[in-house]
Amino acid sequence: MSLSDTPHARHIPDRLASPLSRALKRWEVLLFLVAAAIFVINSFASPYFLDPWSLSDATYNFTEKAMIGFAMALLIIAGEIDLSVASIMALTSTAMGFAVTLGAGTPELVAIGIVVGLACGAFNGMLVAGMGLPSIVVTIGTMSLFRGISYIVLGDKAYNGYPASFAYFGQGYVWWVFSFELALFAVAALVFGVLLHRTNFGRAIYVIGNNPVAALFSGIRVARVKFILFLLTGVMSGIASICLTSRLGSTRPSIALGTELEAVTMVVLGGVNILGGSGTIPGVVLAALVMGLVTFGFGLLNVPGIVMSIFIGLLLIGVIALPRLWARARRRR
Repeated sequence: MSLSDTPHARHIPDRLASPLSRALKRWEVLLFLVAAAIFVINSFASPYFLDPWSLSDATYNFTEKAMIGFAMALLIIAGEIDLSVASIMALTSTAMGFAVTLGAGTPELVAIGIVVGLACGAFNGMLVAGMGLPSIVVTIGTMSLFRGISYIVLGDKAYNGYPASFAYFGQGYVWWVFSFELALFAVAALVFGVLLHRTNFGRAIYVIGNNPVAALFSGIRVARVKFILFLLTGVMSGIASICLTSRLGSTRPSIALGTELEAVTMVVLGGVNILGGSGTIPGVVLAALVMGLVTFGFGLLNVPGIVMSIFIGLLLIGVIALPRLWARARRRR
């Protein structure tokens, strides 16, 4: 009997497919093509889009959220999540605003921003990694806690009067149209890319996300890795708060409201599995570009902010649901 007559012959995938065909199947390539298409559409939709300074302004739509997204990506790959990042930004900004009233200068403000973000991340990490509590429950609680403190301190008031030199972090330019925030975004992408894809720590993150029990028995200190990831998320939230506060020049308790939704959407759109175990930093970079171009295009067309919020919500639902629907369709076929 020939092999073709075998009743239960298995389909063997083609491992010798060309590099081009393999590349076209990658999620990052699809995101790149989507970003290119949106860029072209925006260039036709508005005559101001291709102006270099307009493109520079477009980067402010994603740089701060993407910096949080890089740390969030590592956390989600490890099987956890932090929904308190926007509230960490609010509390950090409030702490910096209060320090301004006491006469703090720019170096002190930057230090306060990083330290407060680090402390909030450590608090989340202690509850999740130290006590074994579910991260989604813990960070929903601290989301209310951190922003609630900001509302108690500020009420309906605002902190102003930041030093002129402090404005550089959110409004300054490194060279020509390349802002300090864009340069910081590029450095953060490089650092987190190397950390996740070129170090033992990054490999441990993938192992923990796929099977934390197996990771524990293989000698990986799961709790310590998760604690470090919460620290990184807190620090990046603090840095993002420094940039946002510097760009706005004031602090209100409602600052960065809804940023956690956009950060999570950016990470999931970048191909990070919301259940953990897989994802890449280049995917998150491309997702940040896609979301930044879309929101900036909406702004040029005077689309209301509520429509943008609806779009972000639908996008998050879509990128989570579509892979599952596709997998079901393949299984049925």
